[in-house]
Amino acid sequence: MYHKSSRMSVGQRLMYPILGIASCIAFIYISSSDLSFSDYYTEQQMDFVRRNGTQFMVGDGKVFYVNGWNSYWLMDHAVDEYSRPRIRAMFQAGSKMGMTVCRAWAFNDGDYNALQISPGRFDERVFRALDHVIAEARRNGIRLLLCLVNNLEAYGGKTQYVKWAWEEGIGLSSSNDSFFYDPSIRHYFKDYVKVILTRKNTITGVEYRNDPTIFGWELINEPRCMTDNSGDTLQDWIVEMSAYVKSIDKNHLLTVGLEGFYGPKSPKKSTVNPGEFFSLLGSDFIRNSEIPTVDFASAHIYPDHWFKNQDFEEELKYVALWTRSHIDDGDRILRKPIMFTEFGYSTLNKDFDPSKRDRFFKTIFDVIYKSAKKQGAGAGSFVWQFLVGGMEKYNDDFGIVPWERPETYKLITQHSCRMARIRGSAELRGNLKELCSQR
Repeated sequence: MYHKSSRMSVGQRLMYPILGIASCIAFIYISSSDLSFSDYYTEQQMDFVRRNGTQFMVGDGKVFYVNGWNSYWLMDHAVDEYSRPRIRAMFQAGSKMGMTVCRAWAFNDGDYNALQISPGRFDERVFRALDHVIAEARRNGIRLLLCLVNNLEAYGGKTQYVKWAWEEGIGLSSSNDSFFYDPSIRHYFKDYVKVILTRKNTITGVEYRNDPTIFGWELINEPRCMTDNSGDTLQDWIVEMSAYVKSIDKNHLLTVGLEGFYGPKSPKKSTVNPGEFFSLLGSDFIRNSEIPTVDFASAHIYPDHWFKNQDFEEELKYVALWTRSHIDDGDRILRKPIMFTEFGYSTLNKDFDPSKRDRFFKTIFDVIYKSAKKQGAGAGSFVWQFLVGGMEKYNDDFGIVPWERPETYKLITQHSCRMARIRGSAELRGNLKELCSQR
């Protein structure tokens, strides 16, 4: 959605040292004593998350549920010393809330603080920032779902890849959608993926593909290929790229990054899609997610952007329908876990009130919990988005600092506890044991 396309000007970034100091002060209360980086692997023992049918598993057959959040900005803020403390603050806060996985960008293509400066050329300073994000996540017992490229223009995205090919005189088309079918651009992206997956973390010494801190990989954020609404072009790209990722990394889960819209041949295009237009975006939730090398399916929930002037109560009914429909697809058709990897309630809504956002969150949480209790395909969700103090410039109309509103904080932590309890009281350890004993 367009809410993730905002960029920071250089002038705005000059405010970061001040904001970073303010953020550090604001988070003294959640800070713990420093541990040396050599303690990561003794401090937090992690297993790779696997899939067994419609459920995620860790260790010796224990079910793993996700109460997660989005902080797309982590790598960018880890580059400079004055903003780096926000990474630890965010992970400490998430851990204290009993949350399990954070979704973030593992890309920045040709933009400010670019990880990939040009095809195959990387900024080691930014790569070390991503190393830092992964190491800090491990320290705090948080796993990461890392996205590899953006369909949108923010942080480069597929648009930047097309520009690179066009500037080199080898691009087939100036259309953004040539990202999916131009052989040269496919080669660019494969080279990028290989470098990321085989990167040896300079802090932990572990290659990314061998690090269980990483929950899984997401191929692309919100893919659309509107120049081919049959869906064939995007489908071919997913088949090729998912197989390529798996050829390099057999340890991690993989998802596409879909918004969850049903394609033109789906019977749900008129009953569940928010409108006829949404079946013509070149993606198809069922078809794209059925690919064997895709381990779990994803969907996003943004009725504020999909509908105009919808009554709030009607919106909640639709959100419940959308969530149940995709979980049902996971149970009956895909036989894979379903994750709602983005959902948010806009502050730009007419008559916005934080209590409405809480009800919106609760509607989604309740449907997922009901599925999880029955050992169904509802495997988890990720709020869009969490920030720490002093990050107003990185906010959109969905971002929240969750501990600033006690009712929201309580709602999210209660969901952490009830999802953990499904696994049994023996699983309430560490932060969860303390957190859930208070409920």
